[in-house]
Parts: sequence; C-alpha cells; structure tokens
Amino acid sequence: MAKLPDRTAHSNRTPRLIPPINVSDLKTYPLKKRHSKVRVSDFARPWRRGGSFSLFYRALPDILAVKTLRAVANAIAQAHRKGRPVIVGIGAHVIKVGLAPILVGWMEEGLITAVAMNGAGIIHDFELAFMGHTSEEVDDEIDEGRFGMAEETGRILNEAIAEGHRNRQGLGEAVGRYIHHSKKRFPNCDTSILATGAKLGIPITVHVAVGTDIIHMHPSADGAAIGATSLLDFRRLAAVVARMEGGVYLNIGSAVVLPEVFLKTVSLGRNLGHPLSRITTVNMDFLAHYRPLTNVVRRPTQKGGKGYSLIGHHEIMLPLLVAAVAEELGPRRA
Repeated sequence: MAKLPDRTAHSNRTPRLIPPINVSDLKTYPLKKRHSKVRVSDFARPWRRGGSFSLFYRALPDILAVKTLRAVANAIAQAHRKGRPVIVGIGAHVIKVGLAPILVGWMEEGLITAVAMNGAGIIHDFELAFMGHTSEEVDDEIDEGRFGMAEETGRILNEAIAEGHRNRQGLGEAVGRYIHHSKKRFPNCDTSILATGAKLGIPITVHVAVGTDIIHMHPSADGAAIGATSLLDFRRLAAVVARMEGGVYLNIGSAVVLPEVFLKTVSLGRNLGHPLSRITTVNMDFLAHYRPLTNVVRRPTQKGGKGYSLIGHHEIMLPLLVAAVAEELGPRRA
C-alpha cells in the first residue's frame, strides 16, 4: 500500500508574507492641474417659491441627464430654425398618460414634421376623441373573454381602415380623416393626434404588427386593408426620414416596433442615396431597453450625428422637454 505524504513538517513552517508596496516615491501633481468633471459652477440653485419655468430650467445642475436634456432641446430648436425635420415616434402609452395635447400643440406650432405610432396608438386616440376615455382594465376583462371587445372601437376603426384602403390612403391618414371629417361624432377631436395631422397636412403613420391590437379580433378586420395601408405608411415615413439630414428623430415609449421601423427607414434612405450622416436621435422611455438604444441611439448615428437617451416617466419627461425646447427657441416673435 502506498505511503501517504507526511504533511506535519510543512504545517509547522511560518508562511512568508509579501511585504506592502513602498509608496514613499509616489508621484503626485497639483489638484488644480487635474481635469475635473464636476464644478461648483455646474451646481443646481435653490428653488424660490413663485419662480418661472425659465428660472427653473436655468437653475438645474448642468450635469449628466440635464446636459442631455439641454442638448436634445437645442437640437430640436436648431432643426426647427433651419427647417429640418423633427419626427416623433410614440408608443400608445404616451397617449394613455394624457400627453396628446402636448404633441398636438407642437404640431400646431409647426415643430413636428411627422408622427409615427404603433397600432395601439390609433385605438387610444380614437376612443379619447370619441368617448373621452380609454384604457380598459385587462385583468378584469380577460377571464370572461371581454377584453378588447368594445363594439364601436373595432367596428368604426376597421371601417375607416377599409375605406382608406379603397381610397389608396395610409392607415394614419385614413383614421385621421375619418375623425376630422366627423367632428360632430367626436367631441374631443381637438385632442386627437390623428385628426390634427389630417387637419394640418402632417403625416401620421401607423405601423401595425398584425394580431397585436384589439381591433384585429373583430370580424370586420380586413387583413389586406390593414397591411396595405400600413405598408404605405412605412414608405411615407421613409420618405420623411430620407430628408432628415440635420433633423431629429425622437422615439418615445416604443421598445420594439418603432425602433425596428426607424432603422429600416434609415437603411432604405441611405440605399437610395440620402447620406443621413448628420442626424440626432433620441430615445425616451421608462427603462433603457436594448432595441431602442441599439436601433435608435447607436446604429443610425455611428456614421455621423449624435444619439441620446433620456430615461423617466413620459408624463414628466415629455412636458419638460417641450418646455425646454420653448426656452431654447426664446420668446415667440409677433
């Protein structure tokens, strides 16, 4: 039988410790010669009761997200001054949290060149214009098979899309014109992004994933009409993006559909000879999702331009941005 090694001889030895490093010859330099990222001059100033937004905006600390907010606001203001496109892509949640009047105001001021939305966007826009309320309790309705079964929403929207298909209109144009031309049936028409687009001639494009929206469950849904009108909207958005050199694209609250759509419009525009090398892209959402950061902020601007990310609740961040843009533009001229 093999003899086990004797470990007792090693156990009595004192282990040799590595001596601490000698720092007596460490080289230093004066603090005043070091670059510092934060200065007292960048600090916030205390808020005084009764102040204006202009004072609030100037009193913010000029650090991190505030720098981003100001850069984005300045980019939008510069694009507007130079007549370059400012395109806004929104998820339906932006409408649900009461921000349609903010975007309608921007449209009426001529600050928005085009609006892109997903299929759910037309549902909330329509219901708010039609009834003044939207957003059902899915948890309460799904067990009984009642979720998404509101009669007017499915019937009227599908009718509008089918009519738009017959008239060779885009989906956003079709629904927008339907609401705008039927004002008596839509007491809250003034809050409708779709109707405002139809009234002002601003492209509102709708990018549908079939099966994701409640109106697709209704018997009046026409897949050919939905597909054709949404494809036309994609090509219309691509035409606007192709001309956005020096312009701005904002993705607000869409984690998948619109970032994918925007990336394809950029590729399509460049393939047809539009450089798109000086563009500003912005993602605004609750969380930093992979697809918007990749397909909106990074990839479209790696050839040139700048991409920004602003994280926070839409109902706070979008009004803040709109007010910041107003400050960057300065007093309205008569």
